[in-house]
Amino acid sequence: MKKELVIVLDFGGQYNQLIARRIRECNVYCEVHPYTLGLEEIRDMNPKGIVFTGGPNSVYAEESPRYQKEIFDLGIPILGICYGSQLMAYMLGGTVKTAPVSEFGKTEVDIDRSSFLFGDVESKSICWMSHTDYIAEAPAGFTVTATTPVCPVAAMECPERKLYATQFHPEVMHTVEGSKMLYNFVYKVCGCHGDWQMSSFVDDTIHSIRETVGSGKVLCALSGGVDSSVAAVLLSKAIGRQLTCVFVDHGLLRKNEGDEVEEVFGPDGPYDLNFVRVNAQERFYGKLAGVTEPEEKRKIIGEEFIRVFEEEAQKIGAVDFLVQGTIYPDVIESGLGKSAVIKSHHNVGGLPDCVDFKEIIEPLRLLFKDEVRRAGRELGIPEYLVSRQPFPGPGLGIRIIGEVTAEKVKIVQDADFIYREEIARAGIKDLGQYFAALTNMRSVGVMGDERTYDYAVALRAVNTSDFMTAECSDIPFEVLQKVMNRIINEVKGVNRVMYDLTSKPPGTIEFE
Repeated sequence: MKKELVIVLDFGGQYNQLIARRIRECNVYCEVHPYTLGLEEIRDMNPKGIVFTGGPNSVYAEESPRYQKEIFDLGIPILGICYGSQLMAYMLGGTVKTAPVSEFGKTEVDIDRSSFLFGDVESKSICWMSHTDYIAEAPAGFTVTATTPVCPVAAMECPERKLYATQFHPEVMHTVEGSKMLYNFVYKVCGCHGDWQMSSFVDDTIHSIRETVGSGKVLCALSGGVDSSVAAVLLSKAIGRQLTCVFVDHGLLRKNEGDEVEEVFGPDGPYDLNFVRVNAQERFYGKLAGVTEPEEKRKIIGEEFIRVFEEEAQKIGAVDFLVQGTIYPDVIESGLGKSAVIKSHHNVGGLPDCVDFKEIIEPLRLLFKDEVRRAGRELGIPEYLVSRQPFPGPGLGIRIIGEVTAEKVKIVQDADFIYREEIARAGIKDLGQYFAALTNMRSVGVMGDERTYDYAVALRAVNTSDFMTAECSDIPFEVLQKVMNRIINEVKGVNRVMYDLTSKPPGTIEFE
């Protein structure tokens, strides 16, 4: 399925996934591994290139993560980024010190364009710096290829040994020509040809599923989100009616979403599979009655979803395989080796206990979210499903502050629908994520010369490339005003609309 491979060795950097994504955008397959990955394992993997990530440590501190010096003698091209560049310098005899002046943010860097790494890059380029240490002196045999007024080694290289390093982060969008630099590394330095194509992935995965499943029965928990939808269609293309999809409608989906899922995957849809829809709205509302604490709501919704799914699975009888929509960030964030666990994902280890199955199929386990969408388009899934924005597993349960009730769900569904409709009508296409949430604040208002005491809806819209940081989106005021007027006039129980300007950090993208 993959011939060329670049590996990212994670030294604790926050952008490890982003590096892999950017390299895959160059049509070169890339995986993230902990820095504890053994030298023999790397030899066996036979990568075309290696990237050292950034990290929070100082390379000269005793407890800092290191690697065997022999890695530099493998003859495999290596690109060190930030901490990775300092590690390369330190291990090969250079000097790393605390910088007299720390650099953070967009920085103009003077570039030596004769470097393979910087071909087609401007001689002065805006790059993203984030460091308090710096390389004071490059190792013997290295040439300095980029500088700033306060950073004497913003980039360095030893082409004879295929070793390259940048103090800045080429993977983040703030480095204006970063994609060119990574492209140059994988093609001009590593000699890749670009054989990571989504059409090949889809064809190979369908073939692999057929071989794995044989004549077995397969069960899929279908949420209607992008990941589970693409996984379901892949299985449908591979094995048809050997697949049964169970769709649990917990009553916390966006407006019309349950019907849209059934329209695509149900008996009148284009896919050859067995489809079971469970309308469990009242069951979930009952479990959530009186509950206001966000984490408790999450646990109740997750637990009840599993219980409903198990009940339906037992009606179907024993199955051979269970399908999960696990994607690559789920795997990374749930911990690779000794890497930090950012958050444990329900679909990486938290399986139902009572479902009788022999094996798990995770057809999207290698893909990032944007690649999942590309796979969906290759499979012909409707664009409104493929381009659907990220939606939390607990659904509107965490976009309703305080207790969840059927009345509040309808309010936020209707308000969110209006918001999305007006954004679409205005032709705004560059928003990262946007939605309406229901606060638990009630306030006095005046409508039709009468006093009201109703809820306040909060509108949220952010731009983000990685969902780790986010900035408030600058939506035109006239659009926000139109949304406000429609919500107040059309949604019963709302008399106030607010726009949330908070960035992440200090806030989060979701409300709870």
